[in-house]
Amino acid sequence: MNVEDAFMAPNTTMNEKNPVTVIGLGLMGQALAAALLRAGHPTTVWNRTASKADDLVAAGATLAASVAEAVAASPLVILCVTDYAAVRSLGPLGLDGRVVVNLTSGTSADARALGASTTSYLDGAIMAIPQGIGTAEAVILYSGPRAAFDAHEATLGVLAGVTTYLGEDHGLSALHDVAVLSLMWNVLNGFLQGAALLRAAGVDASAFAPLAQASIGTVAGWVEGYAKQIDAGAYPALDATIDTHAATMDHLIHESEALGVSTELPRFVKTLADRAVAAGRGGDGYAAMIEQF
Repeated sequence: MNVEDAFMAPNTTMNEKNPVTVIGLGLMGQALAAALLRAGHPTTVWNRTASKADDLVAAGATLAASVAEAVAASPLVILCVTDYAAVRSLGPLGLDGRVVVNLTSGTSADARALGASTTSYLDGAIMAIPQGIGTAEAVILYSGPRAAFDAHEATLGVLAGVTTYLGEDHGLSALHDVAVLSLMWNVLNGFLQGAALLRAAGVDASAFAPLAQASIGTVAGWVEGYAKQIDAGAYPALDATIDTHAATMDHLIHESEALGVSTELPRFVKTLADRAVAAGRGGDGYAAMIEQF
């Protein structure tokens, strides 16, 4: 498939779709613009290094000569740049009733500050790699004025299989993003700790992977119940108490020491469990550990 085939939709469809501007053409920005072109939206693009737009222009996008020209071209402006400092460096966007959607990664404080200074602003978080944009696998979260989201929900929907509006607070998208990152890193770090233990006994990580995947699935099944306990502030010990978990954590620490595997991660988790016990939560279920976090 050539570039034009990958990016373009029939012209008859394009003429029926709302125009969109994409500012920032790194890998993710290019993927966003490409998905809009495939869906038939007239797409204007701008990037500090103009050559990054070459494939998009060949596929039908319009390259703006300046940020101001790019913003003026469309009622919906999507930003996808390096960070919020890069967003601010673009200068006043002069939206004049346009909606700006910022899909740049940052903190909730960044999002709230920009939302307070810019009307019709939506902050967003992309839960996908560039290759997933425009497919069912991609998830994009949005927060900010409901009216701004409603006005462009259909257009934003072409970028991801799941398009979720979280609420008026501009910071909610960034908060959800880092919460998922915490989940991701903790799951992966747990796998790496286990793989390190088994490698010390000559077991390949590939041999451990099926058991790890099954175990991750089991733990995933507990999340909904844990969430209900956290929201209720009550932590019944349905399977094991924190006292029991803390005692078992010692086994992981001792095994790691014996095999020459780092004990930093299990010792940190054990420290949190010991604090929970000291706070009187030893007889509660593991969800009570939320208080330590």
